[in-house]
Amino acid sequence: MMLKTYGKRFSIYGLDIQATDVLLLSTLGLFCLLTVLFHNRITNWVILIILNVCIAIIYLTSIFLIQKMSSKVGKFLIRTASVQLMFAALFFIVRKLQLIFDTTWNDQTVMNLEYSIFGFQPLVWIQQFVSPGITEWLMFSYVIYIPIYPVLAAIIYFKHGESQLEDYFFALGLVNVFCDIGFILYPVANPNYKISHLFTVPLDGYFFTWVGELIRSHLHSIGGAFPSPHSAVATVMWLMAFRYSRHFFYILTPIVFSLYISTVYCRYHYVTDTIAGIITAILAYWISPYLLRMWNHFGKRIQP
Repeated sequence: MMLKTYGKRFSIYGLDIQATDVLLLSTLGLFCLLTVLFHNRITNWVILIILNVCIAIIYLTSIFLIQKMSSKVGKFLIRTASVQLMFAALFFIVRKLQLIFDTTWNDQTVMNLEYSIFGFQPLVWIQQFVSPGITEWLMFSYVIYIPIYPVLAAIIYFKHGESQLEDYFFALGLVNVFCDIGFILYPVANPNYKISHLFTVPLDGYFFTWVGELIRSHLHSIGGAFPSPHSAVATVMWLMAFRYSRHFFYILTPIVFSLYISTVYCRYHYVTDTIAGIITAILAYWISPYLLRMWNHFGKRIQP
C-alpha cells in the first residue's frame, strides 16, 4: 500500500511555511550558490543572482498574502499561480547553469546509445508516419498539459482540501527539481539543435500544431532535455489524478500516453529523454511521502 503523508504547516518568523516552500526556496538557494561558485562560466552572473533574490522575495510575499486572505478561491489562485511560476522560474534559471560541470552537450552519446539499441535514430524513423491529423493530436497532447496543472489542482483542492493540494504541489515540485538537477549533471541540447538537418518531413497541422511551434520558437532554448520535464511532470499529474480523481485519471490516460509519443514525434526530445522523464516521475512520486514525513519531523525543530 502506498504510504500517504501530508506535509504540515509551520510558522517560521511569522510566515506559514510548507514543505513545498522549503523545497523550492532551497533549490533557488542552491542555484544561487552554484552561480557564485561557477560565475566564470555563467554570462551576466550578477544579474542572475539579483533575479534569484527578486524571485524569492515575490514568492515569500505570496505566502504572506495567502495568510491574510479569507477567500478560499483567492488562496487557491495565489497559491497555484505562485507555485507554478516558481517551477517556471527555476527552469529558466537552471538553463544558465547547464554547462557548469560538463562543458559539452551529450547528444552524441545519447544518439549512439539509441542507435545501438534500435539500429536507427527513432526521431528520423518516425517521420514515415507523419501526417497532419496525427501531428495535430500529438501537438494537442503536448501543449494541453500546461492547463492540466491548474485544472487538476482545482479538482484536488475543492474536492479534498488544502493538505491534499500541497501533496500534489510537493510531488510536482520534487519532479521539477529532479529534472532541473538532471539538466546540470547530464546536459543534453535536444534534437532541434543537433540533428534538425535530418528532419525532412514538415510537421504540418492546425491550431495546436501552431501553438506547439510557437512554444518551440519562443519558450524553448538549448538544453533542458534530459530528463524530459514534459514526460516527468505529466506522469506525476497522471499518478496524482489516480490518487485523487479516478474520472480525471481515465480522461488523462490517452493524453499522457500520447504525450510520451509526442515528445519524439514532434522532435522535442530523444527517446532516452522521455524514458528518463518517466523514471524520474516514478521516483519522485514514490519518495515524496517519505520526504514529507521528514519535513513533519524536523519542521517542529526549525520553529523559532
